[in-house]
Amino acid sequence: MRDRAIVESFTVDLQGHIGAKQNGRQAMFSLKRLVPAGILLISVGVLADPYADPAEPALPQTEMIVTSGNTALVITDPQIDFLSEDGVTWGVVGASVTENNTVENIGALLAAAKEAGMMVVISPHYYYPSDHGWKFGGPLEKLMHAIGMFDRRGPLSLDNFVGSGADFMPEYKAMIMDGETVITSPHKVYGPESNDLSLQLRKAGIDKVILAGMSANLCVQAHMHELLEQGYEVAIVRDATAGARLPEGDGYLAALINFRYMANDLWTTEEAVELIASTKLVTATE
Repeated sequence: MRDRAIVESFTVDLQGHIGAKQNGRQAMFSLKRLVPAGILLISVGVLADPYADPAEPALPQTEMIVTSGNTALVITDPQIDFLSEDGVTWGVVGASVTENNTVENIGALLAAAKEAGMMVVISPHYYYPSDHGWKFGGPLEKLMHAIGMFDRRGPLSLDNFVGSGADFMPEYKAMIMDGETVITSPHKVYGPESNDLSLQLRKAGIDKVILAGMSANLCVQAHMHELLEQGYEVAIVRDATAGARLPEGDGYLAALINFRYMANDLWTTEEAVELIASTKLVTATE
């Protein structure tokens, strides 16, 4: 049955490369053999860059002006399970993370925001034992539960948390745990509807968001959708995110298309860092 539970196991079969039935975590790691860096699991032109912006865009171009005091940097899921070679998803996101220089770019955004005195908000993803009792879920939800992604012992427990897949990347910890960064309650599926992100932003007088993190077509895109619906301006940092590559498609490419359609602006990390730094200069002259 297509909707059969996969908590115990699932079978991966891509053109005969893998046919062994494995437990969820082992199967996810085995996918790494199928997704070597630079190989796309989608049909694209041999010479075309599938991520390049259109030479002649049809949609009107929009711009988000970064201003001091009402702009925040929001990072989704800056956690080991998404961004580290030790994470349970590295086999399918690793190529995209590496090509985009995502780990370093998220770090550059955090450092720039801290230097400029800009509000930084982290929207993490955690699963507790009670969450594994859910009666239904989509394909990615089932997979995340099966491989123990973002697992914690409980909402009030940090037992075995440090260094686990749910923990923040080590290179970000000093900036995240500085007593000033806002860490929201966890989102549970993809978007921030189930956490206090919007409340934290509104209480701080924020109406513009610079958005980055993981994963591009899942939590980043879902956060973008909800923030736009809530009346925020949202700019996406295109190389401070990444996506999985599976037979079902390239998650980063899918997200990039929708970012072009919906985001108020779309920047590289270099552009975002420059714009963030400009708010410090404005503040200093006021």
